[in-house]
Amino acid sequence: MSGRHNFIIAIDGFSSCGKSTLAKSLAKKLKFAFIDSGAMYRAVTLYFIRHNIALDDQATIESALKDIHIDFIPNAIKTEIHLNDEDISEEIRQMYISDKVSDVSAIKAVRVAMVAQQQKLGSRRNIIMDGRDIGTTVFPDADLKIFMTADPKVRAARRYLELTEKGEDVTLEEVVENLATRDRIDSTRAESPLRQAEDAIVLDNSNLTPEQQLQFVEEEYLKARAAKTQA
Repeated sequence: MSGRHNFIIAIDGFSSCGKSTLAKSLAKKLKFAFIDSGAMYRAVTLYFIRHNIALDDQATIESALKDIHIDFIPNAIKTEIHLNDEDISEEIRQMYISDKVSDVSAIKAVRVAMVAQQQKLGSRRNIIMDGRDIGTTVFPDADLKIFMTADPKVRAARRYLELTEKGEDVTLEEVVENLATRDRIDSTRAESPLRQAEDAIVLDNSNLTPEQQLQFVEEEYLKARAAKTQA
């Protein structure tokens, strides 16, 4: 562990495992700041789509990243994700962003830029951050690392329900295909691939309620907190 005094919880795992839902609940319970790293990559994806930036145009990508400013703005109901002062919280959850975000996330320049922003966000505060490479790349010295997984069929059903409840016209087959593609890209990309950190605690939530997941991680937090205090 480093000599810092703040506490960092890293939650990694596959798409549609409920990482953000768990992280938000835990942050509220522990009064930690919640940073949704996946939302940051979705924000970049939205920016690239809006500005017709080709994913193989390295020079334009590096120039564009200098103009992308992402903030997390808490209000009474939730934490809004802002891209250059615009609330894009709902826009980035649409399927057309999901279809492109893994490709954007695989670009080295994008990951370097986002990791720098993420590390700055976690430099002083007690935080919970979820994503694909938080415990391996962003905060390899995190005080607690959780790796979430679930049966692919369960994940697809959850994501399909989430999208249809928002009124999106999408089929279950499309969701299954999207998740399979994202898993493949996330796990095989050259830059910061999705993988379980050696010291991460696995949480398979295929058959767990949100309350059971929260209790599980809260108990692991108390153990890690005690260990950090004694160190």
